Amino acid sequence: MLNKYPLWKYLLILLVLALGLLYAFPNLYPDDPALQLSTQKSTATVDERALEKARTALSQANIDLKEAELTSAGGTLRFNSGEDQLAAKPVVAAALGEDYVTALNLVPTTPEWLSSLGAGPAKLGLDLRGGVHFLLEVDTPAALKQRLEVTSSEMKAALRSDRIRYRSVDIAEGILSIRFLQQSDLDLAENLLTDEFSEYRFATRQVDTDYFLDVSFTEASKAEIESYALQQNLTTLRNRVNELGVAEPLVQRQGSNRIVVELPGVQDTAAAKRIIGATANLEFHLEAGLDTTGSDLETLTFRDGSGRSAQLERDIIITGDSVSDASSSFDENGRPQVNISLDAKGGKQMSKVTRAAVGRNMAVVFIEHKSRSRFVEQEDGSLEEVRRSYSEKGIISLATIQTTLGNSFRITGLDSPRESSELALLLRAGALAAPIYFVEERTIGPSLGAENIKLGVGSAQIGLLVVMLFMLVYYKVFGIFANVSLALNIILLMAFMSLLSATLTLPGIAGIVLTMGMAVDANVLIFSRIKEELANGTPSQQAIHSGFNRAFTTIFDANITTLLVAVILFAVGTGPVKGFAVTLSLGILTSMFTAIVVTRAQVNLVYGGRKNKKLYI
Repeated sequence: MLNKYPLWKYLLILLVLALGLLYAFPNLYPDDPALQLSTQKSTATVDERALEKARTALSQANIDLKEAELTSAGGTLRFNSGEDQLAAKPVVAAALGEDYVTALNLVPTTPEWLSSLGAGPAKLGLDLRGGVHFLLEVDTPAALKQRLEVTSSEMKAALRSDRIRYRSVDIAEGILSIRFLQQSDLDLAENLLTDEFSEYRFATRQVDTDYFLDVSFTEASKAEIESYALQQNLTTLRNRVNELGVAEPLVQRQGSNRIVVELPGVQDTAAAKRIIGATANLEFHLEAGLDTTGSDLETLTFRDGSGRSAQLERDIIITGDSVSDASSSFDENGRPQVNISLDAKGGKQMSKVTRAAVGRNMAVVFIEHKSRSRFVEQEDGSLEEVRRSYSEKGIISLATIQTTLGNSFRITGLDSPRESSELALLLRAGALAAPIYFVEERTIGPSLGAENIKLGVGSAQIGLLVVMLFMLVYYKVFGIFANVSLALNIILLMAFMSLLSATLTLPGIAGIVLTMGMAVDANVLIFSRIKEELANGTPSQQAIHSGFNRAFTTIFDANITTLLVAVILFAVGTGPVKGFAVTLSLGILTSMFTAIVVTRAQVNLVYGGRKNKKLYI
């Protein structure tokens, strides 16, 4: 008998639609604006006392707090509106002090029973208020200083290799000064270093009985290093954002020394801020020997809080720039460690130094460039943010070199698995060529303006209503089938976007509207074919069968070509273009299912197996 589905087909269609409704349902629960609290140190945690301080400060500032809770990521303060969230940030930051990180966040409100099923809302793009915007400033003078410090070690090694005696090496105001006691040593050093370090400018001077060789950057090399620092930081930040798994992030240059980072749909912005802003790097130094002079020594403490310290040689063996890969694991005693692989140049240098230093101790030094912000009350009662930059150096481990080290080794002495995983992430993503500091942080509102988005969504709703009315008037009962399929298509599309954690942007909404038209277009082709068959005198059941079967090839061809275009847009596009491509691709797949399968099921239920029944089409 024509146009009758077996029971299992109807049940299967109902199951798909029920699952679609279930996973689209969380989109009815909007996120709460919130503040995410975490500590500066990875080993510390946010406790109830910190939350109580925040509650008291907000109460005194007359800011309504919706809820405060402790989570695995730290502490979360929820608010009723974005205005309360923005007003609360300086208040909470001032109350908690410099030991805490206060970051803007959006916290999901999906019921727990839905979350337990893996259901969650679709992520909204930045233009639909779905992320955080960071403006970072690159400290290019620090990049120049770091390059001079590395060059200092290389120059001292070259002078020692040629047995040229020097007294001391100092770096001040962008100039590296090498002090000699003899004019002949100065001349030999100038001839040697000028040949080996052609990118620097050399000048000599005499002060009393001392002779100095001053080394500084040429304008060309200075500009090259600053440009490299910014470009390297861009690359590193992109790698770190990719490690966070953020959908459709934006990391781009702004001006001569600033970088914009936009993270749509990010949940734990405190962790993102800590990882993005961390300028962690490693340096490997030998412990000072008996023949090491005071100017070549540096005393550092251990990071484990034991109070121990050690004297290290200032000469750097290698830095984190030489790390090609890093992964966290556990040693034979169950303590966290980081496994490190060096590139060819770094492995060669490590092998060269450790070959002559077997039996000596080598220290792994962890360096962080940080900035602390505090809010100072002005005369008019307003709070102004004041930022202070500083660096922290600490010894992770100090171990005896048992044998010559090569390209692979491990770092132990870390406090926690979290610290080892974050260190491995930072080293794997690449070291920053210069420190970066947060200049601005804000939650992104609609980039085209709230009014424009409201009008855009409203116009889409009006367009949908007009299409549904047209289908209802022109195709009567079959128009009802098409409208039901269209509504279910939107539900399935939102369900797939939620399941895939796709980011919905304003161009994505345009893709949804286009999908609606394509879904109805498929039904128009089917219904037109049925009307033609009826006009030719074909029985109703045969007309329905022929209408769906003969229109399928046309619908399939048209949708496949559009799907190919959407895939190409996703592959080569960025940002909003990708958002449009994602919704269009998913919409094509769901519309084919609803326009063909769901509509056919409705027609079969109403008209299937009933001979000579009049079709209202």
